[in-house]
Amino acid sequence: MTAATHSTLFPQVPETPDAVLDGLDPEQREVALALHGPVCVLAGAGTGKTRAITHRIAYGVRAGILQPATVLAVTFTNRAAGEMRGRLRQLGATGVQARTFHSAALRQLQYFWPKAVGGELPRLLERKVQLVAEAAARCELRLDRNELRDVTSEIEWAKVTQTVPADYPAAVAKTQRDAPRDPAVLSQIYSTYEQLKRDRSVIDFEDVLLLTVGILQDRTDIAEHVRGQYQHFVVDEYQDVSPLQQRLLDLWVGDRDDLCVVGDASQTIYSFTGATPDHLLNFRTRHPAATVVKLVRDYRSTPQVVHLANGLLSQAHGKAADHRLELVSQRDKGPEPVYAEYPDEPTEAEGTARRIRDLVAAGVPAGEIAVLYRVNSQSEVYEQALADAGVPYQLRGAERFFERAEVREAGTALRGAARAGGNDSLLDGAEDLAAQVRAVLSTKGWTSRPPAGSGAVRDRWESLAALVRLAEDFETAKPGATLTDLVRELDERAAAQHAPTVQGVTLASLHSAKGLEWDAVFLVGLTEGMMPIAYAKTDEQVEEERRLMYVGITRARVHLSLSWALSRSPGGRASRRPTRFLNGLRPGSTASGARSGAGGGGGIDRGSGRAAAERTPAVERKPRSPVRCRVCGRTLTDAGEMKLMRCEECPSDMDEALYGRLYDWRAAQAALLGQPDFCVFTEKTLMAIAEAVPSTAGELVVIAGVGNRKLSRFGTDVLAICAGEAIDGESEEGADET
Repeated sequence: MTAATHSTLFPQVPETPDAVLDGLDPEQREVALALHGPVCVLAGAGTGKTRAITHRIAYGVRAGILQPATVLAVTFTNRAAGEMRGRLRQLGATGVQARTFHSAALRQLQYFWPKAVGGELPRLLERKVQLVAEAAARCELRLDRNELRDVTSEIEWAKVTQTVPADYPAAVAKTQRDAPRDPAVLSQIYSTYEQLKRDRSVIDFEDVLLLTVGILQDRTDIAEHVRGQYQHFVVDEYQDVSPLQQRLLDLWVGDRDDLCVVGDASQTIYSFTGATPDHLLNFRTRHPAATVVKLVRDYRSTPQVVHLANGLLSQAHGKAADHRLELVSQRDKGPEPVYAEYPDEPTEAEGTARRIRDLVAAGVPAGEIAVLYRVNSQSEVYEQALADAGVPYQLRGAERFFERAEVREAGTALRGAARAGGNDSLLDGAEDLAAQVRAVLSTKGWTSRPPAGSGAVRDRWESLAALVRLAEDFETAKPGATLTDLVRELDERAAAQHAPTVQGVTLASLHSAKGLEWDAVFLVGLTEGMMPIAYAKTDEQVEEERRLMYVGITRARVHLSLSWALSRSPGGRASRRPTRFLNGLRPGSTASGARSGAGGGGGIDRGSGRAAAERTPAVERKPRSPVRCRVCGRTLTDAGEMKLMRCEECPSDMDEALYGRLYDWRAAQAALLGQPDFCVFTEKTLMAIAEAVPSTAGELVVIAGVGNRKLSRFGTDVLAICAGEAIDGESEEGADET
């Protein structure tokens, strides 16, 4: 009989050092045995990196090669450090220090401060927002709560990148960082904040690292003391180290080389906080004699999920992409990823909720299912859909939508306006419900255009924009609805979503999902503008968005669904496009510049392009003049925008009624021909026609997507519709064509 303590909850401690190595694959075993000199472990998602490094430490300790008290293992979260300590204890390697960078530095700072500086260590500032607010006030600026969060984050970024206040504007320009305020103003707030801390003898969390670095640099005796204590270092998630953390690590290690680092450049998704994969990618350069081990056996995900993940990275560009790992699944085959296109966001959420309900009914625990999205404001429609479907859920990394401060404030303002009715001057001139909501929420920070960049201000705007969209949809569904009706609807939604949940489906942003895994993952809202996010402008920012999607895909063990909606609300114009990252990966799409050597193709069909090249003789083409937006003059590169002759975001002068008639005519033609609608004309071509309103064949034929063939086939009908003439049935000739 097996004792309870030998169960998976209480595993038996290995009896011998060699027993610690049992169950490791060849590469993990190589990591465990590489106990001397610099070691770099490049570990792909789901490859058992934590298992490899904890068994490495445990084997070294159990074999007497490493003394437990001389080992310092550092990572980035308390959860990860706790998990590492737990695993080491289960392997019989007690006494090893496993801490976060900040925790390890704080202990050293508290111990050495009296000797290095004298007196007691200044009080640690738990939350710096209040002091940042005071610094801003001294600069004659009043910031709201969300602006304070963004400015505070910016100060933290400056400190971990070792940027002093005077150099901050230049650093922003060099890194093309999208600062929440004018860099010169932020530099002034940053400088004032630092002065206030000195005046009040307080330090913040970044100072813990900075002061530890300063002491170790200035006091050789203290540095030697630390190096005598810790002689062997292990750093997990090394792709996420900041320049300041790397500087501290260098001082800990000194001129020795007993350093093991573990990471994956393809999972670098926190560059906005100062994280950089450069230290991981340059490790071999800094340590030419380093042992480099690649872990590519994926024990988490099925071959189908891994195939898609590899395919996604096969199209990546940049330094991190040059070091990507080609994963090899070790699991049995599973279902193919599901690609789902929906007409609008509510339908996407409802469809997702139905599929989740089916999975739960089939035996997948609700706690083993996750819905992942790009920004937290996307959660509301999924909270509602899951509540309507009777599926329990829990949010990770954010409050429920109706519990967010800005949503509560907006609800209070809308209730006040509803009670005041016609006596509220704010509603003067706002004739319909949506206009009234926009007027009220404009006092809370909503604007017709989103704020630049990311951060708390953008998050707040997204939440308010979600309320505006909800009001628009509510009015469409219930013409004549009043502000009071909307407030009642909001209260009912909030009540439905506030029911206590236990072991529910996880709703989380992609960033907060890092390090987690589920049996089933639904990646939702995968449209251009959301993935990659609209404010990802540079190539580096777009590639980080690709890595973020890679992280999302690799969270799935078995079931993976990827979905997008063609319009925001029911009945809306289907103008959205699926994310470019799925080009060549989802059925019916073509690759957009896949990298060579992508390990078996990574799910990308390269044959179609090659075959086309073989069929078509080479013809020297004249260089085409750039196509420019007829509204703003910007050069257009997207095919859909080139059809419209304008940017997607530029205002449209489309005749909506004409578009509707063309849309209905196209559906009838497609039915007669037995072909999909787009074979007649695509949505973009219809929009272009409705904007141009051609009156002659010459004006129609030059519209992208028409051409001579479709002009002869459909031109008479289209010109008649544009002229406002009725179409009496379809032409006999057109109906006979195939």
